[in-house]
Amino acid sequence: MAEAAATGAGGEVAVAVAVAAAEGSGSAGLSLGRGFSSYRPFEPQEGGLPAGAEPNPTFPALGIGMDSCVIPLRHGGLSLVQTTDFFYPLVEDPYMMGRIACANVLSDLYAMGITECDNMLMLLSVSQSMTEEEREKITPLMIKGFRDAAEEGGTAVTGGQTVVNPWIIVGGVATVVCQPNEFIMPDSAVVGDVLVLTKPLGTQVAVNAHQWLDNPERWNKINMVVSREEVELAYQEAMFNMATLNRTAAGLMHTFNAHAATDITGFGILGHSQNLAKQQRNEVSFVIHNLPIIAKMAAISKASGRFGLLQGTSAETSGGLLICLPREQAARFCSEIKSSKYGEGHQAWIVGIVEKGNRTARIIDKPRVIEVLPRGATATALVPDNSNAASEPSS
Repeated sequence: MAEAAATGAGGEVAVAVAVAAAEGSGSAGLSLGRGFSSYRPFEPQEGGLPAGAEPNPTFPALGIGMDSCVIPLRHGGLSLVQTTDFFYPLVEDPYMMGRIACANVLSDLYAMGITECDNMLMLLSVSQSMTEEEREKITPLMIKGFRDAAEEGGTAVTGGQTVVNPWIIVGGVATVVCQPNEFIMPDSAVVGDVLVLTKPLGTQVAVNAHQWLDNPERWNKINMVVSREEVELAYQEAMFNMATLNRTAAGLMHTFNAHAATDITGFGILGHSQNLAKQQRNEVSFVIHNLPIIAKMAAISKASGRFGLLQGTSAETSGGLLICLPREQAARFCSEIKSSKYGEGHQAWIVGIVEKGNRTARIIDKPRVIEVLPRGATATALVPDNSNAASEPSS
């Protein structure tokens, strides 16, 4: 990664001014220089594709609006698939924060059914308010977490950018070159499909509740519905879930003939469902009946009057994949992903259906909440989820 530059962009501007002055034959102003003599200021009304440059309708291309861009390359039959993302720290462990950031970036590829990534870059902003000792201890841990997660995903971090900033920011870029059979375009849901979710909701609630343990004013609003032990368990569960790659689910999308998918992150399950519905070629709508939620987080959301967890608007970080599967394949997907051959921690629930409609998504008025027991919790500490994960919602 490139080293942080204290001068930032200002140093580059100073160099540009000096070069321009030298080329301008003594002119006090900036010269356009060689190669820019035909420059004209941009006119928005003149924007748009030039004649003959329309996208090829027979070859898939996906741009702004979905998880990754899919760009047809000049070289026959190949596409460049690329994504970038970054955010502020939300857990206390810098190593886990690095893993979560990497998992979050890769998840956009996994939502396309892509299981291999050719290259990753890391983006890291180190806070100027950190002491030298904090920088020396925390920064390497975040980098190690990011690299370890990339290695788990079968790829490597080959570069990136590091800057000094008022805030800590961590993220990255993931890139892969694919053949058409290696990715699933998110636009082929059909009436009768079933919606499957591969991670429980409630990460934002869990992270905030954990912070409120040291904030008496906030804690007093929720301490009647949750204990400190339950908050700690939920926080740990959220952290481990966010750090878990969606790679297994991406591979199973091909095995079970998925028709479309997205990952659930900052817009919540409703926002991302709506965005996915808009991309569909068929006239369909998504209806969500079930909400798998980390245990006690629904109660906290209600008691605090924040988040909108039951309304589907609570933000998630590095959430699960929401996948449109053929009805006959959905239960088998849910069973297969929990197989021990894929390691621990993989889950899936049927959460909704695809019906005829006008490319919208909604959550029913009284969705069924599936309380997902955190790992390490006992039945006496929390009420376990006694529901059948593969049960289908009624229409």
